[in-house]
Formats: sequence, structure tokens, C-alpha cells
Amino acid sequence: MLGLTLPRHGLGAVLAGLGLLAAGVTVQATATPAAAATPHRILFDDGHAEEAGNADWIVSTSKPDPLGQDSSPSAETDWTGALSSWGVALQKTGDYSLKTATSALTYGGSSATDLSNFDTLVLPEPNTLFTTAEKTAIMTFVKNGGGLFMISDHTGADRNNDGEDAVEILNDLMTDNSVDSTDPFGFSIDSLSISSDYPSAISDSGSPVLHGSFGTVTKSLIASGTTATLKPADNANVKGLLYRTGYSGNTGAFFATSTFGSGRVAFWGDSSPIDDGTGQSGNTLYDGWNDSGATNAALALNATEWLAGGSSSGGGDDGGGSTCASAQLLGNSGFESGSSTWTTSSGVITNSTDESARTGSYYAWLDGYGSAHTDTLSQSVTVPAACTTATLSFYLHVDTAETTTSTAYDTLKVQVLNSSGTVLSTLATYSNLNASSGYTQRSLNLAGYAGQTVTLKFTGTEGSTLQTSFVIDDTALNVS
Repeated sequence: MLGLTLPRHGLGAVLAGLGLLAAGVTVQATATPAAAATPHRILFDDGHAEEAGNADWIVSTSKPDPLGQDSSPSAETDWTGALSSWGVALQKTGDYSLKTATSALTYGGSSATDLSNFDTLVLPEPNTLFTTAEKTAIMTFVKNGGGLFMISDHTGADRNNDGEDAVEILNDLMTDNSVDSTDPFGFSIDSLSISSDYPSAISDSGSPVLHGSFGTVTKSLIASGTTATLKPADNANVKGLLYRTGYSGNTGAFFATSTFGSGRVAFWGDSSPIDDGTGQSGNTLYDGWNDSGATNAALALNATEWLAGGSSSGGGDDGGGSTCASAQLLGNSGFESGSSTWTTSSGVITNSTDESARTGSYYAWLDGYGSAHTDTLSQSVTVPAACTTATLSFYLHVDTAETTTSTAYDTLKVQVLNSSGTVLSTLATYSNLNASSGYTQRSLNLAGYAGQTVTLKFTGTEGSTLQTSFVIDDTALNVS
């Protein structure tokens, strides 16, 4: 309860039983996608059974570099794959560099196909689950400014018979990851199998996805596909751009966009629209790319341009170009997912009843042992370059057994560090002199770090006698 003045001795075993010790902490990479000059860098995934069964969701059989098949393609047949029309159209502009990933997705590593080397990741109907590490990599990539293009298919389209289809796999990515599992994009993919339809575009003349440099989008195609349910209360930037016939608003969205952190997200409910019918022999293919009743090519290409930062606005707000999307950037900001996203010393994130969360059940508790002790709590984040305001806020409760009214024996420092761990600034210092009976909201300015990937770190340092507890909940980094 608030106002605790007893030392925290003996709680280590309890916290270990909750599985919240540092061994379980996920450490986030601090690399960030470099700004795309020319060309924009697009990575197509082919490491999750995208060629299983009759599927052929590749731009070329030459991997990772399609230029190995034809260095100057002029027709879709110059590259072999059901996505070759998409790839060749981008390549011919001279503004794009394309690669294919055939192994596990990483972020912040040394691989040539590491996500930190790209502006956009395309997931064309994945058919195997992403690992825990891959989900962390994908979500961190988007949060730090990357574009994510998720293409589903109808429920039950389990092409490799492993019990998982693209609907389940993409929903799993959004709901069970270490970065943010609280509906981060503001939509979920419906478990539907819609046999046929021509979803129509909304009226939005300012959307670069619907009215981009590759043409105007009027309709798309469903040839056994699904839709998404939008949840703007969870992410105000989610927006449906094309809807299944008879649907609008938050239901039946066949193509939707959103933002997460400083990145952009697009969802498409069927793989048939990206199929150009020219893949490898032996596969059942359908030429949705050139379907006369739809404008699928323009939709795919405009969306790719938007995701890569090539246009300044669109469905949802801009997530990573020349303007700033209003957003809250911290993952697991209320600690309700335990240690996910945060790096902590042992036992800091807890739901112990010896202190109280401001909201929910979990909170961060630094120090409180009544002996010489140091606790830390940190998270890496990229502050978008175009944002002019960036405010770190959190609720802090300090209780103490110290009786002095003049000496700061125990302190909590809030600092900004660079990717090498060097302290760039100490934003604030609190102490036993700030003790109070409840939580107080604190706000600190981070606008000076726009365009940088930094680590926000809380360090609690306790003296040799008499406990002081620094209790933190409901953090946020709001940018605009």
C-alpha cells in the first residue's frame, strides 16, 4: 500500500516466483532504419513458407537480390515469381532497392537482410509463426520508423499444413510480442473466408495510397480473402481505405493503414490482388495484379511508396517522413505486460501488494531495501525527427523512512543515454525529500532529441540505512 516505510527485504523470492527477474527481460536493439535516400529499401519476406503449396509469393527466384536473375528487368517475366510484376514495377522507377529475406528476421544485427538496413518489410501471406525474437525485431523496426506491409489470406489457408494460417500468424504478431501487445496498430484480422468481392475505395482525395504517383485506386479484389475490424479507440491513426461491399466504418475493412511509434503499417486482406500469374511452374496462380475490375497494381505500389516514406500523408497520419504523427512511443507503458520492452534490474517490475499500482496491477518499484542498493529501469526509443514536441511523463510515488527535511540520502535520476550508454543529460533528480502520500505526475521535455534513438533510464540509488521507495506507473512519451 502507499505510504510503506518498512524495508523491502525478503521480496526477491516472491518476485522471482512471478517470473519478473532480469533474466526474463527482453533487451531492445537500438539501431534504427536509416533515412531512405534514393533508392527506398524494400525487404520481401520468404522465410515463412511463402512458397508453400500453390503459393509463390516471391519477386524473383534469385535471392536475396533479384538483380541476379536480370539486372535490368523491363517485363514481369524477366523475374520469376508471382510477385514479379510488383518487384519489376518498383525496380523500373530507379527509386527502389529490393531484397528477399530467406532466414529469420532480425533487427540491429549484422546480416545483409537485417531490418535495420531497410525502410519497409513486406509480409506476403506468411504461413509459419514468427518466433519470439522475430516478433520483437519486427515490432521494434516499425516502432523506430520502419514500414510494415501485412498481406493476409482467408482463414484456413494453411498452405503447409502446420496448423497456422496467415490470419492467425499476423494476429499473433500483433497480440503476443514483447514490444506492445495491447492492440498496437488498432485493428485485428477477421477469421473469415470471403469467396469473392470487389471492395471499393473510400472518398479521400488527399490519400497518397489511393491517389499516389502510381495511379488512382478505385477497387480491389477478393478471391477468397478476409477483412479487418478497426479499433480507433486503441489507435486513433487506424483508417480503412477500401471496404467489402456493404461495409464501412470499423467493420469490413479490406485495406487499412495505421501507425505505430514513428513507423507506418498497411494491411491487405487477400493475396490474390498481388498475384500476377507468372510464378514458378507447378503452382496454381491467378492474375489479380491485372484484374480488369480492380486497380490492384496502383494500390500495391502507392502503399509501398507511402510505407517507405515517399509521401507525406495518407491513411492514418504520417509515421516517418517529413511530418510528425502524434503518438505515444513507449511500449508496455503501464507495465501490465511485466518486463516486456523494459530493461530492469532484478525485481523492479512487480504486482506486489506491498506497494500499489496507480492503474492496473503492475508498476515499477525501485529501491526500498533500507540498505545500500541501486535499481534501474530503461527503454530505448526513437524520437521522430519531424516532431517539435516530445514529452516524457510518468507518475511517481516516493515513500521513505527517512526523517530529514533537508538531506537527500536516496535519489532517483531520470537520464537520457545514447546507444553506447553515454549519459547525454540528466533530466531530473528526485529524492526522499519528495516523499508524499500518493502519485504525482512528472513531465520532462525531450524535444531536443528529435531524430535520435536514445535510452530513457531511471536509476534509483539508496543509502545504507532507512528505506526509500521510488514507485513509477503510467509512463508515456508523447510526440507531435
